[in-house]
Order: sequence, then structure tokens, then C-alpha cells
Amino acid sequence: MRSDQSEDTVENVNTKAGVERRGFIALVVGWCALAVAFGSSAVASVRFLIPNVLYEPSRRFRLGRPEEFPEGSTFMEELRLFVLRKGNSFRALSAVCTHLGCTVNRAADGRTYFCPCHGSHFNETGGVSGGPAPKALSWHEMSVTKDGRLLVDLSRTVQPDKYLVV
Repeated sequence: MRSDQSEDTVENVNTKAGVERRGFIALVVGWCALAVAFGSSAVASVRFLIPNVLYEPSRRFRLGRPEEFPEGSTFMEELRLFVLRKGNSFRALSAVCTHLGCTVNRAADGRTYFCPCHGSHFNETGGVSGGPAPKALSWHEMSVTKDGRLLVDLSRTVQPDKYLVV
């Protein structure tokens, strides 16, 4: 009879130890999960305090000296911009179509502009004269730098009747 009792005792001890072992592992896993949750929340909170700064290139470009531009229109392909000269006055017209952003071309008559992508037409002041474009082409502010070069600011728009007189 003693051997049966010793077997029961060994089984009870093993069963109790197994439950305790499982409970201990569950407790450790639970605490670890809680620590990871709090740690990631703390990291996210600290990261929130650091500002996200996007450094974009300047939207101001030096074009050249006024005497380098011929009378009429000069297309600046890399800027998608028309520089218009009439005597000693200058203007800058965007060549970006307001419909879907295609580059507009100057018509053969030299006064109007058209979009080859979807057929928008613009008059000599950049206003929409036909097609799907929702608004006129934009005119950009121009100025002269200290060294006498033309400077265009693509981040600032002006009215179509604004000229830079040099």
C-alpha cells in the first residue's frame, strides 16, 4: 500500500509542479508583453515630440541677365516656364497646364498656348479659352538680384498685368 501512496504523491507533485510551471511561464509572457506595450508607447510618445521637417529645395531661381533674353518669349524647359520680354519689361508665365499638369506649348501665332495632352487652350494672358482646364495659367513674381540677374519665385503668383521693368 505504501507504494501506491508514493506513486500518488509523485503524480500529485508532478501535476502541481506542471501547473505551477505553466502559470509561471504565462506570468512571464504576460509581463513581457506588457513591458513591450509600454515601451513602444513610450518610444512613440518621445518620437511625437521630435518635429518632422521636410527640407525642400528653394522655389526661387536665377534666370540670367536681362540682356540675355531676346524680345518675345523664351521657354525655360527645366523650370517649365515662359519668360516674356517686351522692351525692358519682363513677365514669367507657368507652362504647367492646370488640368492635369502637362507642359503647355506656345502656338504658332506666338500669342496663345495649348496643351498637347488634353486640348486645353489659353489666351495670351494665360486665361482659359477652351478645353478642360479649370483655371488660368499662373504668373510668377520676378525681381532683379543685386548682381543684375533676373530672379523668378515659383512659390509666389502675381496678377497677369504685373510686369518687372528693368
